[in-house]
Amino acid sequence: MLDVHPPHEAVHGWRDFFIHLATITIGLLIALGMEGCVEWMHHRNLVHEVEVSLHDEISQNSDGLSKYLEYVKKQQSVLAKDVVVLKEIIRTHKQPEKDSLEINFHIRGFNNVSWQTAQTTGALSYMPYNRAKEYSDLYSLQAEIAVAQHQAARDAIISLAPFLNVSDSDPVPTAEQATEIKQHIEILQGQLMLLSAMVSSLDGEYKKFLAAHPER
Repeated sequence: MLDVHPPHEAVHGWRDFFIHLATITIGLLIALGMEGCVEWMHHRNLVHEVEVSLHDEISQNSDGLSKYLEYVKKQQSVLAKDVVVLKEIIRTHKQPEKDSLEINFHIRGFNNVSWQTAQTTGALSYMPYNRAKEYSDLYSLQAEIAVAQHQAARDAIISLAPFLNVSDSDPVPTAEQATEIKQHIEILQGQLMLLSAMVSSLDGEYKKFLAAHPER
């Protein structure tokens, strides 16, 4: 808070009045400048701390993402074999002797605590627009992948549902049942195709970001 005090001596004429007015004005400008400088330093330090944290978090999220992409592609191949098995069941009404169905899927998590902190503290508003957008684009893609993963997991569960209470002594699924299972698996295939493209894009964005900002 800035305090403005009246002159200690009586003002004699316009000359003294303007001298006091100029003194007060200069003092206010100096005080405002110092206050602004302190706030600027505070915002600068806040942005630096947040960017260091964001960089570390992005680096952690980037680790192992290429392997996860390989895992997703492997599951796509597994599902393609499942579809072949089901087509054979539909055609022959028999369980193939050598092949069996296999469905599994796990979700890859992403950290976003630093991103949430950056939003809560308002640090993004003190960053240059392009830099803030760079972070926003990365974390938005992360969030989209999280949604796609949960959708794929839901479809995997639906695909598995017909097998939950099946034993070796149970009969082979009918053509109608096999067709329904195949349809669920094909939906899951579509989900994994989309997820693969999104993860590949995020992996590329991670690498581009870390190459452009090796340290913070």
